[in-house]
Amino acid sequence: MSRYRGPRLKIIRRLKALPGLTSKRPKYRNDSINRSSSRKISQYRIRPEEKQKLRFHYGLTERQLLKYVRIARRAKGSTGQVLLQLLEMRLDNIIFRLGMAPTIPGARQLVNHGHIRVNDHMVDIPSYPCKPQDVITIRDQQRLRSIIKKNIDLFQRDKLPNHLTFNSLQYKGFINQIIDSKWISLKINELLVVEYYSRQA
Repeated sequence: MSRYRGPRLKIIRRLKALPGLTSKRPKYRNDSINRSSSRKISQYRIRPEEKQKLRFHYGLTERQLLKYVRIARRAKGSTGQVLLQLLEMRLDNIIFRLGMAPTIPGARQLVNHGHIRVNDHMVDIPSYPCKPQDVITIRDQQRLRSIIKKNIDLFQRDKLPNHLTFNSLQYKGFINQIIDSKWISLKINELLVVEYYSRQA
């Protein structure tokens, strides 16, 4: 299954807030909210929906997400927590979390176009796994700096996660450590995602 390129608000209406997919919020009529909240969710539907939240938020294909689940299973610790840490440490997500792009697709575009450097080396792979002590910078272009500044002013969160630091004068991000699970912005039950894939096997 390929990466989703359709209308994003349609996904938000079904799966609720996905900050990595879009910063927009759908407009609901009061009666439609009451109708949707009173609707009982089937037990068969919960696990696929949690999996879809993860996919759409991080902009992954089905194959990519399955690969991350397999890597998380082989690692030490809770599979669900390791899975979220792997996804959060992707370069496109780090760019988004630093506030340099409004969404993860926007961050992916910056990386794909070769605007991002990791430890002074140009990296154009959005899935590049970042590590503690990595330094994220941008190409020294005036137009690019103005775009990044605008994004930071609009979209940088009130408080950066404790695993990241951003120097707004040098447009430089630092990865201090592996992310703590309490800083993961997506409301998701990652254990249901692991269960979904264990049932598929």
